[in-house]
This record gives sequence, structure tokens and C-alpha cells, in this order.
Amino acid sequence: MKQDSTRNTAYTVDCEDYVHVVKFNPFDSGDACSLIAYGGNNYVVVGTCKFQEEDAEVEGIQYKTLRTFHHGIRVDAIAWSPETRLDALPPQIRFCTAASDRKLRLFTSDLQDKNEFKTFDGHSDYINDLVFAPKDGQEVASVSDDHTCRVWDLEGNEKAHFVLRSPGMSVCWHPEEAFKLMVAEKNGTIRFYDLITQQAILSLESEQTPLMSADWCLRNTLKIGAVAGSDWLIWDITRSSYPQEKRPVHVDRARLFRWSRVNENLFATTGYPGKTTTQLLVHHLGHPQPILTGTAAVGSGLTWHRTLPLCAVGGDHKIFFWVTEM
Repeated sequence: MKQDSTRNTAYTVDCEDYVHVVKFNPFDSGDACSLIAYGGNNYVVVGTCKFQEEDAEVEGIQYKTLRTFHHGIRVDAIAWSPETRLDALPPQIRFCTAASDRKLRLFTSDLQDKNEFKTFDGHSDYINDLVFAPKDGQEVASVSDDHTCRVWDLEGNEKAHFVLRSPGMSVCWHPEEAFKLMVAEKNGTIRFYDLITQQAILSLESEQTPLMSADWCLRNTLKIGAVAGSDWLIWDITRSSYPQEKRPVHVDRARLFRWSRVNENLFATTGYPGKTTTQLLVHHLGHPQPILTGTAAVGSGLTWHRTLPLCAVGGDHKIFFWVTEM
């Protein structure tokens, strides 16, 4: 593993617009290719990618756009449904978006004639994050600057409503903990809610603000990571409500934190989009320095591939991909 290696992107995909958010499908869709969705100023594009790391016949990256969905407003967040299947007849694509008009939109398509979308109203301020129930995909949770976390059914009815003490920045739903929801607040508190009793059952404190992003490790349910101020922070929830490890990494402020989906010690953070570039850092808990440093022209969004140590960031008319050694 090379230490402190500044690297150009491994691959790029050209896009027709500025990419505000990019998201690999975290669920198995029954196809050898990976689904990826990205959001621009008024549409969402769904495509497939295959990389040479997983198929020797591919040179670099093979990307194909499946469908462009008109959105009519800037896309701020995207969540994939586990009900998305490319191996079904007809195929089903389902995802939900958050937009700057404070609404959620649920899109369902068979990539042919059926293209439906529903709008969920209720948040009174900017929506920062959203996620599908990972087992059956029958509910969506969202967090907002309006100091609430809400859980919706697929008709847009509110099933649960948690009042927060500050803006909700991240919401996570773990496939092994289907009845718990993790909510991270800007004031540095991360709470776990029991969805049966609708009560908070555990809370963590970052002691640093603003907390901008947090993630629940797929490979180890006891590990939580976040960025607050210019630092990354890691908790083991069995040990303490305060972080066991933290490190300053971004000069100005850190923006996003995402765990790798294939290794519980691998994660990525991004800095705040500057005037010209944003910094992507990939970290490994066994190494004192970042193991990869990448820069992207005014990047936004951060997502990991489902089965490879590969992450993507959106940018100006491009998606950038970086590959890490494990």
C-alpha cells in the first residue's frame, strides 16, 4: 500500500451537467454491472458501470446510460431502493431524491413505458440526507434542517417523526439492524432510534461542531464514523459515547464521510468544495496518513462501489473514480 500517494483519477465519465450528487446502488441488483445514479441541476441519470478490476475484458471503465429522469429542480441527495432489479422481467429501477424545494420524489421505472414518480411533502426546510429501509425497501427515512427525522411509506405518508435538537445531517439504516435508525445532527450528537418504540436508545457525542456527515459501517455494526470541523472521528459504540480515534485531515472543513463497503478499516472523506478543487482522502485505520489523496474540480457527493475498494465523486460535467488497494 503506497503511503501518501496523490493520485489522478483512475477513471472519469463525462456528464452533460454539473454533478451535485452521485450514488452507487449499495444493493445487489442481479446484474454483473453496477448501477450508479447522479443528479444534476434538473435531472437524474441512471447508468451502469463495469471496471477492469472486476472484468478482465473491460478496458478501464465501461459506462452506459440506461435512462435520464427529468427532475425539474436541482438534485441534492439520492437513495437507492433494494427493490431495484435488473434481472427481473421487466426490470425495475426505484430510487428517491431530495431536492432544494424541500420535497422527496420517489421514481419507479421499468426502463420502458412505465415511469412514475410521487412527491412526498412535509419537511419545512432543506433535506440533507435520505435512505431506504434496507431489507424490503417499503419505507424511506429523511433528515432536514427543520430539526426533524421523518420516516415515510412509499405513498408518502409519514410513519414516524423524530424531533431533533439541531439540523439533521445524515441518516443511516443498517441491513443487520433493520429496526434501528442512526441520525447525526449538526450539533455533534448521533442518536440511534428504535423504530418499534420510536424512542432514542443510544447517543454518541463528537464534542466538535459542525458535524457535517456520519456513516454506519456496513462491515461492523459497532463502528460509526463522522466528520466534524476539520477532523474525522471514529466510535466503537460498545466502548464509549465519545470517539476513540480522531484526526484533523482537511485544512478548512470536512464535508463528507463514507465507509468502504468491503473493508471495515477503509473510509473516505472530502473537504469543502473550494473555489476550484475539493480534496478526496482515503484513509485506512492501520495507517497514520491518508493512503490516497485525490482532487476533483469543485467536487460534490461521495460514494463507494458495492464490491470493490473504489469510490466516486461528482464534479463539473464529470464523475471521477478512484481505486484503492486494500
